[in-house]
Amino acid sequence: MPTQFSLQEYDTAAAYIRARISQPPSVGLILGSGLSPLAEAIEQAVRIPYADIPLFPLSTVEGHAGQLVIGQLAGAQVCAMQGRFHLYEGYTPQQITFPVRVMRRLGAQKLVVTNAAGGLNPAFRSGDLMLIEDHLNFVGMAGNHPLYGPNVAEFGLRFPSMTRAYSPRLRALLLETAAELGIPVQQGVYAMIAGPSFETPAEVRYLRSTGADAVGMSTAPEVTVAHHAGMEVLGISSITNEAVDALDSVADTSHAEVLKTGAEIVPRLTRLLMGVLGKL
Repeated sequence: MPTQFSLQEYDTAAAYIRARISQPPSVGLILGSGLSPLAEAIEQAVRIPYADIPLFPLSTVEGHAGQLVIGQLAGAQVCAMQGRFHLYEGYTPQQITFPVRVMRRLGAQKLVVTNAAGGLNPAFRSGDLMLIEDHLNFVGMAGNHPLYGPNVAEFGLRFPSMTRAYSPRLRALLLETAAELGIPVQQGVYAMIAGPSFETPAEVRYLRSTGADAVGMSTAPEVTVAHHAGMEVLGISSITNEAVDALDSVADTSHAEVLKTGAEIVPRLTRLLMGVLGKL
């Protein structure tokens, strides 16, 4: 599999998907760890395994089903990634974000990104939902950037502004919807690290000092590429654990905990997203 892609290669994958669906998606949806059950709410669903789509990576992580689910959700035509890709699986940032550009070529104008994240903000608790206001892409700042290499001008500019990567309009819409539904929502900054190890207590204290409220191993590359391509982006973190900041703590973080808490959050997140999509 190539590590960088031409417009023709994105279109090859898009053509394969387009031939199997009756309507183009207007909204892309990426489901993080433990959040795959959200795709079960999609009606008139067409399911396409990643393995069948030309040039698509394969999801190797427990809790990531590894298929596209395309259909209706709250009246919107969505293309949901039931499972995403990560640097720690051995993929490049360009491979991780390949599906986002394919969704854009299919016609998606908006991207909703969800993830499981560790809570850095002391006010956050396991089970909270956090609306992402901004992100710290530590991986990208260190050189593993999804826009590295030749710019594909059909998507966007060589040097895109990232000032409003997370759509102010969609953030306001989510907060309005959450208030109507009585669903509490935190707000904050998401920090991306590469993983797959969870953070050391020293790293937790450092990340907190940078202004990060939650930490995870995904999201920033997909958001960057979507924003570069002119898509409106909405990001939501499920706080599936509270980050451990003390060496003598008896608490520990595990992927099993992430999946368990993520599954418990799904009903609330489903109601919230369906409320937002219904207003779009």
